[in-house]
Amino acid sequence: MDINTLNIDESAKINVKAWLEGEYDEATKQAIRDMAANPTELNESFYRHLEFGTGGLRGIMGVGTNRMNKYTVAMATQGLANYVKKVNAGEKELRAAVSHDSRNHSREFAEITASVLAANGYKVYLFDGMRPTPELSFAVRHFHCHTGVMVTASHNPKEYNGYKAYWSDGCQLTAPHDEAVIEEVLKIKSVGDVKMTGGEKNITIIGEDVDKVYLQRVEQNSLNPELIKKHHDVKIVYTPLHGTGITLIPRMLKQLGFTNVNVVEAQAVPDGNFPTTPSPNPEEKAAMSMAVELARKIDADIVFASDPDADRVGVAVKRPDGEWMLLNGNQTMSVLLYYILRQWKEKEMLTGNEFIVKTIVTSELPADIAARLGVKVYDVLTGFKFIGAKIKELEGIETFIAGGEESYGYMIGDFVRDKDAVAACSMIAEMAAWAREQGKTFFDVLVDIYREYGFYKEGLLSVVRKGKSGAEEIQQMMRDYRSNPPQEIDGEKVVCIKDYQTHESKDLITGKVTKLDLPTSNVLQFFTDKGNKVTVRPSGTEPKIKFYFGVKGELPCPHCFDDVNAALDAKIEAIKKSMKLC
Repeated sequence: MDINTLNIDESAKINVKAWLEGEYDEATKQAIRDMAANPTELNESFYRHLEFGTGGLRGIMGVGTNRMNKYTVAMATQGLANYVKKVNAGEKELRAAVSHDSRNHSREFAEITASVLAANGYKVYLFDGMRPTPELSFAVRHFHCHTGVMVTASHNPKEYNGYKAYWSDGCQLTAPHDEAVIEEVLKIKSVGDVKMTGGEKNITIIGEDVDKVYLQRVEQNSLNPELIKKHHDVKIVYTPLHGTGITLIPRMLKQLGFTNVNVVEAQAVPDGNFPTTPSPNPEEKAAMSMAVELARKIDADIVFASDPDADRVGVAVKRPDGEWMLLNGNQTMSVLLYYILRQWKEKEMLTGNEFIVKTIVTSELPADIAARLGVKVYDVLTGFKFIGAKIKELEGIETFIAGGEESYGYMIGDFVRDKDAVAACSMIAEMAAWAREQGKTFFDVLVDIYREYGFYKEGLLSVVRKGKSGAEEIQQMMRDYRSNPPQEIDGEKVVCIKDYQTHESKDLITGKVTKLDLPTSNVLQFFTDKGNKVTVRPSGTEPKIKFYFGVKGELPCPHCFDDVNAALDAKIEAIKKSMKLC
C-alpha cells in the first residue's frame, strides 16, 4: 500500500501512516489496507482526530482517527485520567465509575475505558452490564468518585457511539474542567502513549447493589404513594426502544406499585441495531409509533418511551376524542412541574427557599407556574450540565426541587446530576394516577394548565448553510442581529433583548441594562410586549443556526384547544416570515 499515491488529504496520509506503523493490531491495519480501494471512506476516517468536545466523544464507529473505536476511546481515556490525576494531586486513591448503553461495541468500549483508568492507578467501579446514564451519574456520587464515563451516543443513529465524561459531582464536565480535559486529550498522540494493561486488580464489578440504592432513592421522590396504591391499575404502555431503560424502568414502576405496565415486547430486547425504528429518538413520531399502536389496542391511559441510554423521555397522551397526541418536551416538563410544585405546596413542604432550573430555550410556562407558587426559577444555558452546575452552586443554600429542558430531559431531586428517565417515568406514572383521582386524564391536566396560565406553544427552525461560506454567513447573521436588532416582531414591540455573549439584558422601555450571570455563549433572545420570545443560537461545531420560538395565547374553554393550537402555529409561521426566515 503506497500512501503517497492515494487521493486523500495530507493530514489523512499522516494519520494512516502512523496507524500502519504504530502499535495497532493487525486486524486494524488490514482494515486500513482494505479501505485503500475506497479513498473517500479512508479520507473520512483519517482526515482528522475525532474531536473530544466539552461533552466528550461522539462519532461513527469504525477504524480511523476520526472514528469511535477501541484506540480512540483508549486515548481519550488516557487524557481524562491524566487531567483528573493532575487536579487531584496528593489524593491517596483516585476513583472512577464506568457504564454503557446497548449500542454495538458499547461493552467493549466500557471495558477498555475501565482498563485504561485502572492501569493508571484508579479504583474503577464497572457495571456488570448496560445501565441508564442517570445511574452512572448516581454511582459517581455514591462511590465518591473523582470522575466517571458513560459509553453512549444517546439517541443518535445506530452507526454512532459516544463517551460522556463526568466530574466528581456526578455532572458532565463544566468549565474549567471541560476545556482542560480537551487539552490533555490532545496531548495523546498515539496508542503508544496509553497505559492499557496492568491494573486489572483495580476493577470492581458493580450491579444489583447499586441498582437497589438508586431505585430506593427514586422511590423517595414519590409524593402520593397512597394514590398509586388506589390507582395501581393505571394502564401504562412503555418502550425502551431497545435500550437500557428495560433494566430499571419497568422494575421501578412495579416497585412503586403499578400493576398494569405494558412493555412493547418487540422493542424490549436490547439491540444496538435498533431494528424496529428508523431512529431511537423519542422526540420523533416514528420512534413512538409501536407504543402508540399498543396503547390504542389496549385503551391505555399513558404512553412513554426512553432513549437508548434512558436519560430522555417521550410521552403520548389520549385526547377526549380518543386520538393520541405526542407531547413536546416543554409540555411534559410543564405538567410534571405543575404536579410536583402543587403537591409540595399542598403538603406544606415549601419554605420559600426552593428553586427549579430550566434552560434559556425552554418554555416560560414552567417559570410562570413556579413563580405563582413562590418557587424561585433559575435560567441556565442549553445543556443539562449547566443545570447540574447550578445545583452545585446552591448546594446547602437553597433546595432544588426539579428541572428540565425542552429536549425531553428532566431531573427530579438532586441525587442524580443529569437527565433521568427512570425518575421522570416514575413521576409521569404517578401524575397519571393523580389525574385519575381527579376524574381527569393527563391531557385534561395539560388543558387545565393552559387555561390557568395561558396556552404556551413552541417551535424550532434550524437553518443550515454549507461549508466555510455558510459558517461565515451565520456569523454575519449574528452580527446583524446585534448591530441592528428587530424593533418589532410580527407587529409586536420588542421590549427586552438578552445577549449572552455580552452578558447584558436590556429593557428597551426603560433603557435599563442588567448583568446576565451566565457563562459566555453566542446566543440572543428577543422578548415582545405580548409575552412571546425568539431565541437565536448558532451551532459551535457546524454551519447551522437554530431559532426557538415561544408564543402565548388564551384558552377560553377546553373545546377550543385545537383552534388555539392552530392559531399559535400560525403565529409562529408569521414570526418566521417577519424575520425573513421563510
